[in-house]
This record gives sequence, C-alpha cells and structure tokens, in this order.
Amino acid sequence: MYPSRFRYEAPRSLDEALALLVQYGDDAKVLAGGQSLVPLMKLRFAAPELLVDINNVPGLGHHREDADGTLRVGALCRHVDLERSALLAAKHPLMAAAAPLIADPIVRNRGTLVGSLCHADPQGDWASVLLALGGSVVALGPGGRRTIPAADFAVGPFQNTLLPGEIAIEAVIPPPQGVATGTYLKLERRVGDFATAGVAVALDTVAGSVVRAGIALTGVGPSTIHAAAAEAALVGRPLSAATIEEAAQLAADVARPKSDHRGSAAYKKHVVATFVRRGLGRVPDEVDSEGVAA
Repeated sequence: MYPSRFRYEAPRSLDEALALLVQYGDDAKVLAGGQSLVPLMKLRFAAPELLVDINNVPGLGHHREDADGTLRVGALCRHVDLERSALLAAKHPLMAAAAPLIADPIVRNRGTLVGSLCHADPQGDWASVLLALGGSVVALGPGGRRTIPAADFAVGPFQNTLLPGEIAIEAVIPPPQGVATGTYLKLERRVGDFATAGVAVALDTVAGSVVRAGIALTGVGPSTIHAAAAEAALVGRPLSAATIEEAAQLAADVARPKSDHRGSAAYKKHVVATFVRRGLGRVPDEVDSEGVAA
C-alpha cells in the first residue's frame, strides 16, 4: 500500500520545526529515522497531514558524556552509532549490550534511540534500557524545555506524553553511583525479530554492595515493565545467589505476558526469571560456590 497524501517539510533549525508543529498540532509527525513511522504510513495506520523531517537540523546527532558522567543521546543519533561507540563499550555496559540487538542492520543504520522511545512500542528494547538506567527524555516545545522521566514517558502502547508542538530532542542517562555493570538479554525467534521476552539489568556497586539496581522487562506486558520490587531486593545488599534468586522471582511475578504463537505465559515468565539470573550473574564480582560475591 501507499501512504495517504501528506505535506513534507525539512526545516533547518529547531525553531522552524517547532513553528510547524505548533501550526499543525496533532496533524503533524516528526521524521527522524522513519523506521517505525514510514511503515505505519504505508499501511495507513498513521496518516499525518504534515511530515516534519528533522534530519537537516544541526546539533542532534550526538552521544556524549558531560563532565559529571551524564550521558546524552541526541534525537538524530542512529542505533548504529551506539552499536559502534567506543564510549558505550568502555563505560556503559547495558547500552553497549543492547545496541547490537536492535532490529536488524538496515533498521540500525537509520533508526534512532529517541525515535524508538517516542514510538512507545511495548516490545521496544531501548525503553527498557532507559528505564533500567533511570534515564529521561528531554522535550522542547513552545513552553520551553522539560525533562520527562522514562517511567512517565510511555503511557500505553504507542502512546507517549509529548504535548502537541513538542519535539523529543535528547535522551539523558544519569551518571552511575558506583561501579556500573549491566547487560541486555533478549529472546527472539530470529535475528531482527521483536522480543518474545527481554530483560535490561543495570547495577551500581560500591565495595561489593549494590547501591542502585535497575531491572526492566520488554515484551511481557502492554508496556515496558519496571521491576521495582526486584530492584529493592538487591539494593543495600551484597550480590549473592540468594539475592539473585529473589530478584529473579520478583521480576517474573510482575511480568504480564500473554500466551501466543511465541510461547505460553508461563514460559515467558520463566524466560524473564532466567534472564534476570543470567544478567545479575554477569557482573564482574562473580558469585562463588557458597553464593557470596567475591
């Protein structure tokens, strides 16, 4: 199918882009990578009157660290940029693990992290990563800038909290509170497929004790799931076989999968528990045979 007729604009500044969005309101859509929006338009699930292509807007393709260790990812930073990033490989293990698992190479070459967050697909990998890391989205609109915590950004399947006239310009990940470790594990039927189940795990440790934990689940509910109880079971305690098992069970308990052609609900809960165990077991301080972190 072909998309319905639409007007196309390619502004060269954020001010121009915002003016167009204010003028057209809900009838306008922002185009960054287009890997989600264009297929929806071709199927006529989305039919915007105006497409605002921000690829000519300067200053949005970055991913960089501030002096305090805050990581910033611009709205035009591609998945492939993060996949190949020396910065992520050296200092941001969860994001480095997730980047190669996003869709397929064609999508990674054009798609963007911020665009994926805005699409708010319940099976979107980056939403779980940002949630586990305690990140946020920066939006710019007629009222100025505002920062939206990842936990509040997606309000349902394919729905976010951006207001008419706003553009999501950046994702922000706060600096770690200690030694940062983490990973992203994803079960998919074939390479590039959506997750049957996915788990993002992030830990900050000081002197062997967990000072901050982040666990988020992909594809096992109507939206990304924050496993807060599993996180709480880890914080303030040394990582051990007992704490890992407790967190794994708590994460599985909060999952809300449905049985379908990918597997039963019970199977998907089992995958979640298994991935939490594996993710927590991958931190540098290996758990010894007696269940005590070395």
